[in-house]
Amino acid sequence: MVESKINHMKKITLFTLAVFFGLSFAQAQGDFKAGIHAGLPIGDAGDLATFSIAVDLGYLFDLSDQFQAGPTVGYSHSFGDNIDTGIGTIEIDDIQFIPIGGAGRFHVSDEFSLGLDLGYALGVNDGNDGGFYYSPRAAYSLSDKVDLVLAYRGISENGGSWDIISIGLEFGFD
Repeated sequence: MVESKINHMKKITLFTLAVFFGLSFAQAQGDFKAGIHAGLPIGDAGDLATFSIAVDLGYLFDLSDQFQAGPTVGYSHSFGDNIDTGIGTIEIDDIQFIPIGGAGRFHVSDEFSLGLDLGYALGVNDGNDGGFYYSPRAAYSLSDKVDLVLAYRGISENGGSWDIISIGLEFGFD
């Protein structure tokens, strides 16, 4: 059953990546986006990791003057903590995810937008199955091609969640 689930997720991943790259080169009007973010793990994640970095790539199609949507893919790396047990130290391995999904952005004004990314985050390291990925975000435009982004990144997995609050920069390319 677990192997069947893994094979199914591999097929979904390959299909999503093919659609992502296919749509990126389509003649539809939109923007290619690339972002880099630094984050603090919170909740359960904060007990096991000290710091996180994430990168995102996406292509957002102009669906109206105020709304964009499209595919997104990324990579998230959380650095494991060292936990002192009183009789020794336990070194926690780093945790990595590859979130794949869709993104939506609503432009409230020329400078401010709200968004949401939804999808599935594949677990990269052993024992990490991945889970449902969600990331609400707010962005402020620093220029025509650079946004300052504040985001909450959550991954629901095995009855728990892996949560990060991040801040970063997103670059737009026509």
